Amino acid sequence: MGKVATREAYGSALAQYGADERVIVLDADLSKSTKTDTFKKVYPERHFNMGIAEADMMCIAAGLASTGKIVFASTFAIFAAERACEQIRNSICYPKLNVKICATHAGLTVGEDGASHQCIEDLAIMRALPNMTVISPCDEIETNLAIKAAMELDGPVYVRLGRLGVEAVHGEDFKFELGKGVVVKEGTDLTLVATGLMVQESLKAAAILADKGINARVVDIHTIKPIDKDLLVKCAKETGLIVTVEEHNIAGGLGGAVCEVLAENYPCKVKMIGVEEKFGKSGVPAALLEKYGLTAQQIADKVIAAKN
Repeated sequence: MGKVATREAYGSALAQYGADERVIVLDADLSKSTKTDTFKKVYPERHFNMGIAEADMMCIAAGLASTGKIVFASTFAIFAAERACEQIRNSICYPKLNVKICATHAGLTVGEDGASHQCIEDLAIMRALPNMTVISPCDEIETNLAIKAAMELDGPVYVRLGRLGVEAVHGEDFKFELGKGVVVKEGTDLTLVATGLMVQESLKAAAILADKGINARVVDIHTIKPIDKDLLVKCAKETGLIVTVEEHNIAGGLGGAVCEVLAENYPCKVKMIGVEEKFGKSGVPAALLEKYGLTAQQIADKVIAAKN
């Protein structure tokens, strides 16, 4: 299988599951980039371009949801999670309305658009909002099933999606369950807990570590909130060291969520790998991942340092 961006999988999933006439898709003049144009080609009467007015779009989504619609509101993550944050909080989360905010172009791998468009704070913001479910899928199959699950869940959902094409992690028989992490590789010496495209990098890092005699477990945490507390505690008990890996600021993201669970339930050593209190830069995705220490080799090196 070739590489497929999670934003592309999102568009395909909308078209696949969008026959339900309650489904409405809103977009902020970016439908070709967010891939909601795939839905528009099949159900044009239920796709609406809100223009470059993201805050307005969230309020309209809330109004439609209050009438019984299942509303998908899409734009780039930087505009969804940050420009329209107040409207999401007060108009969607506070009344617990059935709006699915599907935010594409998240993280550093937006690439050349640079710091202004590289949203590395969205997981922290969205998981802090009461009533919000937060999902960060790693590949095409997981994204497809995450969109189906979001559609079936009554209440606000934030789905973090990427621009960059990524390798498949899961097979056709993969079972997706909200709030449940997935062990994608067994191991006994430590656990790499990753989300989004860092699942792929963590699997590559585990292979590098194996060559050095270190047996790393890899866990895919696709649901940041509610997070799988039972699995995290189990991994901490069985492997000791936990290493979180995310294409996001380490403040308040996956690493913060994992530490909250373990501090209260099973304190252990945790190493957080992510963007360390910096903004992004303009550049090609591969170069950006290397600059910010997020390649497989760099992850492996940091694991070795943490174990010593």
